[in-house]
Amino acid sequence: MKQRKNPRVIGRFSGNENGPLLVVFGGMHGNEPAGIQAIDLICKMLEVEPITNPDFTYKGHFLGIIGNIKAYKKNKRFLNRDLNRMWTPENVHIAMTTPHKDLKNEYLEIRENLDTIREEINRVNPTKLVVLDLHTTSSYGGIFTIPSDNEESMKIALELNAPVIKGMLQGIQGTTLHYFITENMGIETIAVTFESGQHEEILSVNRAIAAITNCMRSIEAVKAEDVENRHDVILQDYSKNLPKVVELVMHHGISDEDKFMMYDGYKNFQQVVKGEIIARDKNGDIQAAQDSLILMPLYQKQGEDGFFLVKKVEGY
Repeated sequence: MKQRKNPRVIGRFSGNENGPLLVVFGGMHGNEPAGIQAIDLICKMLEVEPITNPDFTYKGHFLGIIGNIKAYKKNKRFLNRDLNRMWTPENVHIAMTTPHKDLKNEYLEIRENLDTIREEINRVNPTKLVVLDLHTTSSYGGIFTIPSDNEESMKIALELNAPVIKGMLQGIQGTTLHYFITENMGIETIAVTFESGQHEEILSVNRAIAAITNCMRSIEAVKAEDVENRHDVILQDYSKNLPKVVELVMHHGISDEDKFMMYDGYKNFQQVVKGEIIARDKNGDIQAAQDSLILMPLYQKQGEDGFFLVKKVEGY
């Protein structure tokens, strides 16, 4: 019997030689289509590359999947709960032990994502697992990369040619970076998140393609000479006036009851000064706690993060 196509899978590719399995998520938030489009185009490029470049080789395996497929179909960040805040041991345990037929919405998404990835690991038997989670933001401004605490994750992040945000794992919980670690997956695992721009910005797709390509080069799935310089240029040009590495100094979390509203005009990496009024909620105006750079100011209805404040790390 022919295996039913998994609608979550955007595409897959395997080289002639075993190596890492690179899993790229798009649409972990359903209103962020750029990552899905980028993965689709990368899959097409991988199929054509050996024809146009006979010397091209790929070491390992590639799998592109839609993180929150039901929310993506409705162009909503999430249905019941933010999937990229649900990757906690407790939620994953519920998703993996509840009968499949009884799972709904984001719990079902967790189960199907993990089933898909684990089936792929069993099928290709990779040397290690690398997870790249693609996102976009509701605000305009800079692109950036978020590594986990893993040393190789930081190495990959720096090679994506976008500002690197340190300390984000301490500011929020339940992200893919928290869950996709060696202990949970049973195989050496490295995870990185890449934010490629504003949700609807056409260039967000180009930057996501460049990030995937550079990640492939970093993990030695493709040879450096097979990566066109334009991928580096796309990311470097957009990041040239931005700090190379910053660290989190404040996270302003919100709930629906807060009636939070960001004031207009703020962009990623915009300078704010201590005492500057940047938002308001049911209790009144909200001020910047210190001189810093603002990150991911919320300009959409759904979300649990009002904004982040970061500061430049010297020495990079």
